[in-house]
Parts: sequence; structure tokens; C-alpha cells
Amino acid sequence: MRRYSTTFSAGVERGGAGRAGTAGGRARRRGAPGVLRRTGPAAPALAAVLLLVGCEALEEGGSPAARDGGAQADGRVVSPLDNPKGVEPGLAPLTGETDRTAGRELIATVKTKGRGPRTGYDRDEFGYAWKDTADGVPFARNGCDTRNDLLQRDGQELRFKSGSDCVVVAMTLADPYTGKTIEWRKVKAAEVQIDHVVPLSYSWQMGSSRWSVAKREQLANDPLNLIPVDGGTNSSKSDSGPAAWLPPSKRIRCAYAVRFAQVAAKYEMPVTTADKEMMLRQCGG
Repeated sequence: MRRYSTTFSAGVERGGAGRAGTAGGRARRRGAPGVLRRTGPAAPALAAVLLLVGCEALEEGGSPAARDGGAQADGRVVSPLDNPKGVEPGLAPLTGETDRTAGRELIATVKTKGRGPRTGYDRDEFGYAWKDTADGVPFARNGCDTRNDLLQRDGQELRFKSGSDCVVVAMTLADPYTGKTIEWRKVKAAEVQIDHVVPLSYSWQMGSSRWSVAKREQLANDPLNLIPVDGGTNSSKSDSGPAAWLPPSKRIRCAYAVRFAQVAAKYEMPVTTADKEMMLRQCGG
């Protein structure tokens, strides 16, 4: 059964109140400094799996989700169709024909134009990185920078810096782009990077060079456009559109195309014809 998202206002998280005051927010994760805390429903999920397939099956081949080779090993991940504001964790594959049809219909609404020059692009044109004060995006002004907000959204077994309920220093990440599980530590921070699904340079070439600074800052910090992923994979993407780069995990490509289209539609930003055709193909179009 599809889960439909609730409407959220900027700076408000699941539960209907500011993050610090909700059971679903940072208050739930708060504890003794340096103590691991599980953030997903892994224990009940494992119990259900054991009832269905037995311990022996898990010992031989791991969990069914892990054997299938995708980030669905994190049972909290949500379909992009059910996560229009990007406040829910992960990027669940779109496998059913109903969802793939809905994905194609969304992609079809995105306009196209040629890719312009990169002249004048600079990351600073989108504000300083991971600012907490970008207007018009969820999680803004919650006392935690955008990068750590995203690590908390998608990570499990979170460990925080001593004395902080913001700065994540260790976590487990089910990477949607590769399907692998990453045991991340801040001492090797680059092993997990935050991907701008629609790269900022790409957006510049597709029209954001003419946007207001406030709108560019919104795009750069919008959780709809941000996913924590394997660092090397993100580096290989650079500023490519879908015609030139897609996630290595084929089963996630339709969901990735839909998320790309969601961002483009929200910001009324066109994509290239080649990118739109590739996005449609990922969902069976």
C-alpha cells in the first residue's frame, strides 16, 4: 500500500512541530554523547523476516533486501512519489507499473531547452555551503547545518559529537546509488558526500544564473535535491545530467529520474531533450 506524505511547512519535520520538540526529530535521537542509537525499525523488521524465512535462510544469504542488492536494505526508505518535499529518508525503487507510469507522467511535464554555457558559475553563487538559514526549505533555522540534517535523515546507528545533537560523527548508510552499506566515520568524511540530484552547475546552465540569490540558496539546501551517497560515485557524476550519468544500481534509476524531475518541476527549470528522453526510458517510456 502506498504511503502518502503529509504537507510540511518550512522548518517543520515529521510530527508537526519543530525538529527539536518532536518524537520523530532530534529529541528522539538525543542521548549520552557518543552512544549509538538505532533510528530505524530494524528489530521489528528482522523479527518479521525471521518468522517468514527462518534463521537459516538469513545465515546462508543475508536478508532478502540485502541479497537483492539495493538500498532497500534500509526499511525506512520512501518512494519519491510519496516524498514530494524530500523530508523522508532515502530513495526507494519504483518497481510497480502503476508507480512507473506515474513517474513517466511527472517526467513528461518537465520542459526542455538547450544547455547554456557554464560562464560565470561559482559555487558561491548559491550561498555558503550547507547554510541553515536558506529560506523556503524544510529543516531551515533548526540550529543544524544542511549536511548534518541530511545525514540524520538518511543515516542509521547515528553517533553524535560529544555535547552536540547536530554533528554526526558516525553512522550506517544504505547507499541508494550503489546498493552497498557504508559504515561511515567523520574522520573519513569524503566517503559519504551529499549529492545535489540536479547539480548546481547544471542548474546554472539551465537558467539559475538568472535567478535571485535566495532562490539559488534554496535549491542548494533543499532536501528534495539532496541525497547522502557513496563519495566516489558522487564524484564520478560531477555536473552531469541523466543522459550522461545514472546511478550504478539499475533498479534505482527510475526513482532517480523521478527525483530529478521533481526538482526541475518545483523550480520551473527545464532539462535538455536528451536528459528528458533518458529519464523517460528509465521508467519504461
